Amino acid sequence: MSAPIYAIPDIHGQAEEMDRALDLVARDGGETAEIVFLGDYVDRGPASHAVLDRLAQGKAEGLPWHILLGNHDRMMRRFLEDGTLHDENVKSGLPWLDGRLGGAETLASYGVTGAGKHPLAEVRAEALDRVPEAHRALLRAARPCLERGPLLFVHAGIRPGVPLSEQSEDDLIWIRTPFHEITDPHPWLVVHGHTALDLPRHFGNRIDLDGGAGHGRPLWPAVFEGTDCWLLTQDGRQALTPAG
Repeated sequence: MSAPIYAIPDIHGQAEEMDRALDLVARDGGETAEIVFLGDYVDRGPASHAVLDRLAQGKAEGLPWHILLGNHDRMMRRFLEDGTLHDENVKSGLPWLDGRLGGAETLASYGVTGAGKHPLAEVRAEALDRVPEAHRALLRAARPCLERGPLLFVHAGIRPGVPLSEQSEDDLIWIRTPFHEITDPHPWLVVHGHTALDLPRHFGNRIDLDGGAGHGRPLWPAVFEGTDCWLLTQDGRQALTPAG
């Protein structure tokens, strides 16, 4: 039987939900369980600082944690790197600091409260002063996907029919419709988040674990043994199957 590997989807600044999910993983697999975090650690929720702090701490402790890149994480990284506010994949044209994307809430968790009130250069300068280098390094090092045997972990999905080595980062962290429309098998069972559902769902060729923590719903950690998947609950494992 394959060694279990755990996945935690989009956290979106919900540190308490993250702690609850990590506790469920520890109960099932121990304190040093291998975990894949599927991206979108920041924005919308109130505690992005605490979420990145916990991830950086786990990496510093040498835990077998894999930190994948989400679209919101890249927006934060780019703002810190060069002041970029707009991602061309945001069709509405909203800037990262708009409340509907959540950048202002992320900066507020670091004590940067001038977004929308102070000149952008001042806001960024304060952010660079307050966001720890360990958090910025974590965002720089986040990888776009992780292949593990019959599983592919990724934030948003893949461009169907394109070899993994040729997938664009934009697709891996932003794609929706072209990926969701495909019902034929992929080379792997694709495990992703990005598109919030009321509950995680197994679609046969992919599993969407994003149950909408960024919208105030619970965070759903999962465990995989081969391609078998279970959600972790207070009452133990709950099988997630295509029929479920």
